[in-house]
Amino acid sequence: MKKFECHINIDRNISIVEALQIQCDLSVGEIKKAIDKGALWHSRGKTTQRCRRLKKALDIDDKLHFYYDVNVLSQTPTPATLIADLADYSVWYKPYGMLSQGSKWSDHCTITRWAQKNLQPERAVFPVHRLDRAATGLILVAHSKKAARALSQMFEQHQLEKTYQIIVHGNHQLRPQPETVELAIEGKAACSHFSHLDYDKTRDLSLLKVNIESGRKHQIRVHAASIGFPVLGDRLHGEQMSQVEQESDLPIDQQVNLQLCAVALKFNCPLSNIERDFVLPAAMCLQFNQFSAKI
Repeated sequence: MKKFECHINIDRNISIVEALQIQCDLSVGEIKKAIDKGALWHSRGKTTQRCRRLKKALDIDDKLHFYYDVNVLSQTPTPATLIADLADYSVWYKPYGMLSQGSKWSDHCTITRWAQKNLQPERAVFPVHRLDRAATGLILVAHSKKAARALSQMFEQHQLEKTYQIIVHGNHQLRPQPETVELAIEGKAACSHFSHLDYDKTRDLSLLKVNIESGRKHQIRVHAASIGFPVLGDRLHGEQMSQVEQESDLPIDQQVNLQLCAVALKFNCPLSNIERDFVLPAAMCLQFNQFSAKI
């Protein structure tokens, strides 16, 4: 598989494609596709930005940074679903495997790039908050720097109510309801509230509602595992995974996906001062019947 990076100092009048052709053993078509997927960065002075404009004029002393990984570029994003378009920002259902942000190698599998290519009219996109690659559910995308600042600040200051659903191993209805977990994560305070919604006796699985007061990395997964109820499909923190999960030799994309979904966002919009309450349609929420009875 081809994987390489090249860094080109511009010292004469030349186009982006011409400069890359000199350095890379790629066809014009391959170069253009890679650029469209976010593999090219352009530096001028102290500013470096992702560049998709093939006809962008280059100045002497500019630099091009090209990151080519055929394995990354061959990936295809699973379609996201538009929940609401409020012009300044939009609300989406992010599917399993879609990224919240890109890397230097590409951004074509991110929710922001998906929104940019699929919204009408097309507009700028800015990330506001994150959902793990393995998680699903509601996510906001801003369409102006002003909206991005205001919404990001709202998340940072926890000025909203976020509700999740998870499916876990075990019968959580036997625990205190709701159950609050305040285990610190990486030395930082974290608080999660778990409430029982449903129980599948056949497979010994519980559907829980989760509200969090903080937003630490993998907080829900860590807290659920800490009380002995690991999230189904959590191959990172789920120490008590079922034998079927542990012994599965199926490819990752055919195994049980992480059963963690952001199902509701409620906040007072910092741009309009209107209360917003977004709830994921029931058909997109977690269901016991989505996976094999052997789990």
